[in-house]
This record gives sequence, C-alpha cells and structure tokens, in this order.
Amino acid sequence: MATLAELCRGGGGGSAVRSWWWLSALLLLTSSLPVARALVEGLYCGTEVCYDVLGVTREASKAEIARAYRQLARRYHPDRFRPGDLGLEGETAESAQQKFLLVATAYETLKDEDTRRDYDYMLDHPEEYYQHYYTYYRRQLTPKVDVRIVILVTICAISVFQYYSWHSSYNEAINCLANVPKYRIQATLIAKEQGLLNRTKEKGKNRRSKEEIREQEEEVIRDIIKTKIDIKGGYQKPNLSDILLCQIVLFPCYLINYVAWYVSWVYHFTICREEYGDQEKLYIIRRHMKISQSQFDSLDEITRQSFLEKQLWIKENYELYRAEQEEEMKVKMATDPKMKRYRRWRKNEGPGRLTFIDD
Repeated sequence: MATLAELCRGGGGGSAVRSWWWLSALLLLTSSLPVARALVEGLYCGTEVCYDVLGVTREASKAEIARAYRQLARRYHPDRFRPGDLGLEGETAESAQQKFLLVATAYETLKDEDTRRDYDYMLDHPEEYYQHYYTYYRRQLTPKVDVRIVILVTICAISVFQYYSWHSSYNEAINCLANVPKYRIQATLIAKEQGLLNRTKEKGKNRRSKEEIREQEEEVIRDIIKTKIDIKGGYQKPNLSDILLCQIVLFPCYLINYVAWYVSWVYHFTICREEYGDQEKLYIIRRHMKISQSQFDSLDEITRQSFLEKQLWIKENYELYRAEQEEEMKVKMATDPKMKRYRRWRKNEGPGRLTFIDD
C-alpha cells in the first residue's frame, strides 16, 4: 500500500491532499464543539451532583430525600446559622447562604418525580448536551397551573359577567317602560283589576308610610310590565342557556340538532321537492336579510306576514324589495328636515370647512 508521501508524489497526490485537508477541517470543527459533560453549569445543581449535595444515593426514597433536606436546611438556614458551630468551622454567612440555596435546589430537583427522571437521564447520557438544556428550560417555563383550570375559570368569569350585564340591560329596559305613560297606565289598570293597588286603611303598628306604599305600587307596576311585555333584542330577559358556559356544554346537542335539521331539509326540499311551509319561508327570508334569529323574532307579526305576502323567500323578489327600501331611504333622507340641517352644517360649519385664527 502506498504511503501518503508516495501518493502525493504520484498521480493521485492531488486527491489525497484534498482528503487530508477535509479530515483536518473536520477534526478542527469537532474540537470546537462543547465537551459532553453530565454536570453542566446553570442546569439543576450546576457542577455538583444533587444526590451528593443532600448526602443520599440515587436509590433514595422521597422520605429519605426530605429528611436529608430538613437536616441540611436547619444547619445552613440564614436565620439559624451560627459561625463556629460544630461541623460549620470555617463557614461564613455568605458561604452558608450559598450552600443553603444549593441544598434547596437539589431538593426541588429530586422531590418531583418528573424532574428527578430528567436529571437521572442527564447523568446517564451526558452526550445529549443540547437536549438537556431544552428539557430543563421547557420544564422551568411551563406554567405550574393546569391550563384546563385557567380556561375553565376564564369561561366562568366571562359567563358571570355576561349574565349580570344582560340582567342590568333588562332592568334598564323595564325601568324605561315603567316611565312611559302608555305602558304605565295600562299596567296600573291591570293592577287595579287584579286588586293589587286597592289601598286599605291601615291603623296602629301596621300602618305604612306614603313612601312605602309608593314603593310597593312601583314594584307591582314593574312586575306587571315584566309579565305582560315580551322584550326582544339586546334588552330581552336574560336566560341561563344563552351564556357562554351553557353554550359550550350544550354545543354537542346543538350540533346534533343542526345536523338532523339539515338532513331533514335536504331530504324534504331538495330530494323530495316538497313545497316550503311558512316557517321554512321565514327562515329563507331571514337568511336573505342576513340577520340573527333574535333580531328577526323582534319584528312584529304584521311585518313578518308582509314578507310572506310579498314572497320574499324568492331571491328575485327580495332583491327588488331591497332596492325599493334603499330608494325610499334615500328619498326620506333627502326630504327629512334634520338631514337637511345636518348637510347644511357639514357644508358651512362642518369639519371640512377651512377656518383662520381671526375668524
């Protein structure tokens, strides 16, 4: 076999020299990589073995680890450390504090089964240098609280806020209706017919003040308005089934009902070609208008009946109806005195007018 010098002198010398340079570069690159060590500064107990810090073996149980930690913690704790005590010769307050922190770190590492498993793996596989860094910091940065609990608490908080917000809006609507003369008079007449506002003469200790009687009458009128008037839209009476938590819990039921309804719709009106009923026609009209079910339900019965009479479930009829509504709105805005004043203000004094300081 030819030597390296002979190859260099021969015809294949150029190829051998290139191979030698590649080998040298590879050796140089390998030597620049960090040396694989089981104990890495900055991870767990640093260059110290956590088991040796606590004075236990790798087979030690949790109870033995906890016992060793308590003994060392009492010895090196800053509040209990006394220089010159037996076994602490040469120790200072600073060195004792550093040892206490090292003991606490060792205990935190070994008391948790998952962390202890990762640490034992690092001791047994020192060559996986970067994997140890990833495992350590991933566990350190992972939230200690279960994410599922955080999500559940957040949903509950949103649901509570949602319910009380709707309840406040509903009470605001009731108070507003109670002050409208039309509804207040009707509620008063109903209360008198039911004998709820018949004032009887009260004597002795049972006699109430005028303010108490007025508050009771006001409460009676509010209760009648609540029972007789069905408020729709954003001020409707709050329902527990509408809050976020119940919606999430009932979502599987809603999904099953929707799938069953959709299959039934396709079977009856797409496959069998059946004619639409009034409910189906109103559903198509609502889809054409692109409004929610609650908004559509807030419309009065006469308006919805007019939709059926105009056959708005047919796309062409609805497009013609919408064009007519837009044209009527334009005419109304052009002839409305308030809109005329607004346009005049925009032209003469609005934000588009240039002014000077002396004006």
